[in-house]
Order: sequence, then structure tokens, then C-alpha cells
Amino acid sequence: MKAAILRAARTPMSIETVQLDGPRPEEVRIRVAASGLCHSDYHVMSGDMGSAFPIVLGHEASGVVEAVGSDVRGLARGDRVVTCTSIYCGHCGDCQAGHNHLCGEKPLREHPQANSPIRQNGEPIQQFCNLGAFAEEMVVHHSAVSKLPEGMPLDIASLLGCAVLTGIGSVTEGAQVRPGSKVVVIGCGGVGLNVVQGARLAGAAQIIAVDLNPAKLAMASIFGATGTVTGGEGVVERIMELTDGGADYVFEVVGIPAVQRQGFLMLRRRGTLVLVGLPRMGSDVSVPALTMIAREMRVIGSVMGSVPFQRVIPTYAKLYLEGRLTLDPLVSQRIALEEINRGYEQLIAGETARSVIVFDH
Repeated sequence: MKAAILRAARTPMSIETVQLDGPRPEEVRIRVAASGLCHSDYHVMSGDMGSAFPIVLGHEASGVVEAVGSDVRGLARGDRVVTCTSIYCGHCGDCQAGHNHLCGEKPLREHPQANSPIRQNGEPIQQFCNLGAFAEEMVVHHSAVSKLPEGMPLDIASLLGCAVLTGIGSVTEGAQVRPGSKVVVIGCGGVGLNVVQGARLAGAAQIIAVDLNPAKLAMASIFGATGTVTGGEGVVERIMELTDGGADYVFEVVGIPAVQRQGFLMLRRRGTLVLVGLPRMGSDVSVPALTMIAREMRVIGSVMGSVPFQRVIPTYAKLYLEGRLTLDPLVSQRIALEEINRGYEQLIAGETARSVIVFDH
């Protein structure tokens, strides 16, 4: 099969032929239909996130089940599915508490770096997030898979496993935004746009989108923003004016410490800053401690929407099919696997919300 392989940070990916083994008893083999280009993969490409190489990136995918292992229940050949990084064991403390997205005992292959299902002439090729979705097929643990309802387009469905899940979930599950709240969203890429519509679904009274890119601010209005502000100098003062003293919730979806601090300064008393964007490894958050204490403010993180994905992905798909969830405008373009490097250049330049690789099997 063909796969996009990254052999070192800060180098282009190359399209190469690799071999795929399995599935083993608890695994599923999936023919990939579509895979979204996400900023999280770029952290590995840029060297901001450590990784073993060579590696097949990609974690936001949809496809069709080709084969299931002997111990897999509830999935069968021909099922249309979405994959997610939130692989879980089901029995650890976090899983039992309903937080399986934080599972600390993920059921992976023993010594996965040396025992990856992807190989090339005997050499193991790593799977990003234990998925490796920039390839024609994947072998993954069955707990990384969620079935789709009939009628859900697979190219749109690919976004459910990361951009949609992370964005909407951070609002409804992570921060638990209350109806009537004032919400600010900093960063309006694929995830940020879903934070915006998550705030809309939660009944927020005011949703202000902040970005440096006018095109992204225009997109935010489509997804439910009630107002937009260009980021940069003076943005804190502008938000404080528009919200009449500060927001109840600020979602930072960029991952830059200076922007995170700006987000904190936009809060009202008892407000909450929600960190969603992944920062460079080793970076720190700096906020005024006395202000935080005196005004009873909170800073929280939210990963993968803070929610069990297998519960909400079918719900999100149903909402889309009912016309209650906006997803189509997220797909800026559909590209071939061979166009992946250009797709990432466009993403980093701010030209796209999501490029989706569509596989022609």
C-alpha cells in the first residue's frame, strides 16, 4: 500500500510503498477513505513535538472495515467508521470514571516502536497516535474506532475524530459552558470553528471570534460567531469593551504562551480560560497569580474534547444529517495523497480550514 512517510523533522513527506500486517485478535484493519490535515501532525513535522522516525502521520480519518481480529465484537467487515486517538482500556481508573480519553493504560502492541504494523522491507515505520492515517490502510486497536450512521459522507466524517470532537467537546464537556454565557474563541482554524459552533449549540449569548486572518473570521460567522475581532495589539481591551467587562469563557486554540496570557486577561470575575491549542513542547503558561486568586479565575486544559469519543461521534454525525451541525464549509479542498506537502504549506499559511485527503481505491 501507499503511505506518506516522514523520515525526519523539517523535511517533506515522501509517498512510498509499505507493508501492513494484522489485524491481531484485538485489532481492526481499515481501508482509509479520507484523512484530514491537522495542525497536531505539523508539530511533528516542524520538530516542536518529539517523535521516533520514520513515521506515518495522520490521525483524523474515516474508512471502511476490511477485517476484524478474532476478539473484536461490534464491528464487522463493511462497517463505515471514524478513528480517534483516544484509544482506551476500559478498566483503569480514568476509564471507569468516564474519562477514557485520558486512559493511562492504552491497550497497544507490546513494544510498539519496534512492533508497528507498518513495515518497509522489515524496518518498522511508526504510527502517529497509534493510527497512521496518511496511508491507504490502517491496522488499529478496536477501541480507536467508532461506527457511523447510514448516510454520513465519509469525506466529511473524517473530521469528526479530531476537529469536530475536540472543538465541540471542549465547550460542552470540558468547560461545560452554560446557556447565556459570553464566550471568546481565539484561533479560527478547523478546531476553533468547532469551538464556535460548540458555543452556539451550548446556548452562549455572545460568541466573539478572534483571529489574524479576515477569511477565518468570515468563516467563524458562518459557524455561529456573533462578533469578530482581529487579533494582535489592543485585542484584550477590545474584548473587554465588547463583553462589558470580560468573558465567562475564553478558548485559546492557537497554543502560543503570549496568546494564552491574552486570553486570561480577557476574563471576567470567575471566568475560565480553556487551553485547547497544542503548544510547543516545554512551553509554559504565565498568568498574574494575584489576579487569578482575587478574581477566582480558572485555567483548564481540554484534550480530544474531554469526552468519550465513541459516545459523541455518532451523535455529531446524526446532528449533521439533521442539518443542525455545520461541517461542509470546514473542507477547504479535497486532495490526493501525493499533494500532502502542498496541503500543509497551505495550512500553515492560513489558507485553509481543513484539507482532506480523499483516497481513490
